[in-house]
Amino acid sequence: MKKIIKYVMIDILQNKVILIYTCFLFFISLMLFGLEDNTTKGLLGLLNILLIIVPMVSIVFATIYVYNSTEFIELLVSQPIKRTTIWFSLYIGMSVSLSLAFIMGAGIPLLLFVPNELSITMLVIGLLLTVIFVGIAMLASVKTRDKARGIGVAILLWLYYSLLFDGIVLFLLFQFADYPMEKPMILISALNPIDLGRILILLKMDISALLGYTGAVFQQFFGTRWGQLLSLVVLLAWAFVPVWLSMRRFKHKDL
Repeated sequence: MKKIIKYVMIDILQNKVILIYTCFLFFISLMLFGLEDNTTKGLLGLLNILLIIVPMVSIVFATIYVYNSTEFIELLVSQPIKRTTIWFSLYIGMSVSLSLAFIMGAGIPLLLFVPNELSITMLVIGLLLTVIFVGIAMLASVKTRDKARGIGVAILLWLYYSLLFDGIVLFLLFQFADYPMEKPMILISALNPIDLGRILILLKMDISALLGYTGAVFQQFFGTRWGQLLSLVVLLAWAFVPVWLSMRRFKHKDL
């Protein structure tokens, strides 16, 4: 297992796309904090990148990498190695590599310019989103044999979680405007890891007042230790469930 993880990590970290991704995050982070005297504006700018670019790169790159590694996976399957070990090693290798790229690109400038609890929260959310969308990518790739279709599914999933989900939520809020929807919004937020991460970071920034009464409800729930612990459990479930489902599918898949 260690040899497979080591091979996958070395292969990914030498990939030009990952190097460009790391440099992009690093220079954008430096620009956001260097051009703004107010670190809050820089954090808000970095937040948009964290919630859009990081999931997109994670899910698209991981999906393409799985399809490009088909021959390597088939070779491993022919060896006396459990399929679950192969699949989980591939997941760990991709997750660790992309997480290292995120830490080197955005984590270091974040901790240098804003060394406080907020920057640590953003770093943790970024790492969790990376791991979550790698797992979703593996589920999409194992469900679809065709490479083009699999990549298309991965892009649609990213669009759904980053853009379409918010549109659906707004539509529901308008349709049920006469009903108290603040508390159900807490449950709805758990259905999208990006939204959940955004709420946790915005509450740490102490600008929840901009969200009105809904923000007060979020502050009342997510602002407590139990609320934050439950949010972390939900995000960890988002990281575990897609990988577990993909592992079950891969275990019985005819290669």
